[in-house]
Amino acid sequence: MNARINYFTSPVAGKALKYFMAVGRELKESPLPAATQELVALRVSQINGCAACIDMHTKEAVAAGESAVRLNLVVAWREATVFTDAERAALALAEQGTRTADAATGVDDDTWAYAATFYDEEQLTALVMLVSFMNAVNRLNIITQQPAGDYKPGQFH
Repeated sequence: MNARINYFTSPVAGKALKYFMAVGRELKESPLPAATQELVALRVSQINGCAACIDMHTKEAVAAGESAVRLNLVVAWREATVFTDAERAALALAEQGTRTADAATGVDDDTWAYAATFYDEEQLTALVMLVSFMNAVNRLNIITQQPAGDYKPGQFH
């Protein structure tokens, strides 16, 4: 499979993505726990069907020591016993923030309040930014049919 656009050779993409990807690098340094960041990025990408991002975040999580069991259960996190309450709150917020067309209201007050019991304002800000960023990256990759499978951990960070 070949991508419709090669972001690495496009002058337009090169200029814009330099700044866009800087957001991703900054979020990595946020106070939101790294494991939570990867779980959220993976779940948003699963919902959106972004193969390139699923490939990337699965591999990044494994490189950071995440277990195969937890990664395989992200898709069914509600029924899985391997996630903390804080991770569940982040995943719930990520799902509602991603499925805005389905929910029509975005993140409801109960989900926000539950997440706020585990994360302070800076962490919540990072979580919201991460969900938004991942949705944007997913769309960039899906529209242009970016292929998956060749990502190497650390490749873009």
